Amino acid sequence: MKALMAAVVQAAPVPYDVEATLVKAHELLSRAAGKGAQLVVFPEAFLTGYPRGLTFGATVGNRTPEGREQFREYWQSAIDVPGPVVTRLGEMAAEFRTHLVIGVIERDGGTLYCTVLVFDGDGRYLGKHRKLMPTGSERLVWGFGDGSTLSVFDTDIGRIGAVICWENYMPLLRAAMYAQCVQLYCAPTADCRETWTSTMQHIACEGRCFVFGANQFTPGAFPARAGEDPANDAAGSRGGSVIVSPLGEILAGPAYDEEAVLVAEIDLDDIVRGKYDFDVVGHYARPDIFHLSVDTHEQSSVSVEFDP
Repeated sequence: MKALMAAVVQAAPVPYDVEATLVKAHELLSRAAGKGAQLVVFPEAFLTGYPRGLTFGATVGNRTPEGREQFREYWQSAIDVPGPVVTRLGEMAAEFRTHLVIGVIERDGGTLYCTVLVFDGDGRYLGKHRKLMPTGSERLVWGFGDGSTLSVFDTDIGRIGAVICWENYMPLLRAAMYAQCVQLYCAPTADCRETWTSTMQHIACEGRCFVFGANQFTPGAFPARAGEDPANDAAGSRGGSVIVSPLGEILAGPAYDEEAVLVAEIDLDDIVRGKYDFDVVGHYARPDIFHLSVDTHEQSSVSVEFDP
């Protein structure tokens, strides 16, 4: 038996306030570690907010000055990777001896990305995953990731990977993760529908992996700034965080309508037991019929060559 304790955090950040959100993250990480968690998964965009309900002043063919200012404020509260906030998060992971997976809004030049950062129990920053496909109006404020961050990280508690929100509905992306033998499949999300639980169960069964769905609980919409009405009366997020076994059994949650730290004991040997009769990229794959090619190169719009 290769058992460990794992946790998902269901909570919201302090919007636009990185320092206050780091303090809250520290408190939540302490709670999870106090329950014995060796892996802690935070929601999508925990630093510093999923802008649910905001329009950023955009309609087809038009952007408003107020919306541009609203984007500036959102950009200002994003973080650089690497950077001082990444260092702080690594120090927290080391303090509590926990592997940490946390959603952030990453700032790279003038573009923002919905990103997940991964740290090991010694606080080492292992890498990131940028959301490949922002959904709907998310594309107003977030750029597109590329295949260079489709990574699974080998750690002393297992192989950790992260797939963000509706990326989990992309079957080819999931196949790329399964092919890397992901064991601890982290799914930070903003989807609070009850159907999300069945999605997490399906992925666990399909990939024969442990799945950790972590969502924010927010009683109201993301606060508007720069003169816009408060998020157009959009609702908040009920949560729905859940932990699922490789055979689709719910081990903790789903939790709704409250902040929560869900913890479950998991046995990595259950992954092998599950693959006895179904290995989606092994004996069940039929590579003679199906083939997936994944480009893992970092994409850049500008390539500069200097004369010697």
